Amino acid sequence: MRYLATAAALAALPLTLAPAAAQIAPPIITDGAVLEVAAEGRTTRVPDVATIRAGVVTQGATAAAALGENAQRIAAVLDALKRAGVAPRDIRTANVGLSPQYRYADGQAPVITGYQATNTVAIRFRDVAKAGAILDTLVKQGANQIDGPSLSIDQPDAALDEARADAVKRARARAELYAGAAGLSVSRILSISENGQNDGSTPQPILYARAKADASTAIAAGETDVTVTVNVRFLLK
Repeated sequence: MRYLATAAALAALPLTLAPAAAQIAPPIITDGAVLEVAAEGRTTRVPDVATIRAGVVTQGATAAAALGENAQRIAAVLDALKRAGVAPRDIRTANVGLSPQYRYADGQAPVITGYQATNTVAIRFRDVAKAGAILDTLVKQGANQIDGPSLSIDQPDAALDEARADAVKRARARAELYAGAAGLSVSRILSISENGQNDGSTPQPILYARAKADASTAIAAGETDVTVTVNVRFLLK
């Protein structure tokens, strides 16, 4: 019996050690020193997409009244977006809500005085310059709450690759500085790992639209930074 128990334990042993055996140990450096450098690379782009949340908030004595008025006004908002040339794929319902409104008094239970209905859509503008004019149209059509804009780059891959190349270049320059100060030289790169990135998405402060727009709303895209952070290990000799 003791032999069987020992054999079973030995049979199970490889299963326990298998994950450790799959790990790859880092190379042992015996002919130089290893320097690890963290660097951030960057490039700039003009954002070409703006995302804005436009909503309708309505009040009613009953839930049905609040929802009914809200449905009519949000339908007018959606029609205005379509007439302005916003594609259906760039319009998405972000939130629909209905909540009772209460009146509070000391020593008394809260009393429902009515209902508030909300319907919010997220709108993506592929022509940032036209976003302000469309916002003014939405307000005229009944949108009474607007959040945004959030500016971003539609296809950031090329910009991210530029930032990666810049990060490695900066890491190399820093490694050569350290190596020279220590009386050594950079022999080669041992490893590169990416630690984080920013694809150019730039959240902006919330903008609340007025019930009546007296002037055209302007949205300036400006420039945004695209960044990548890397860790690079160098062999110094």
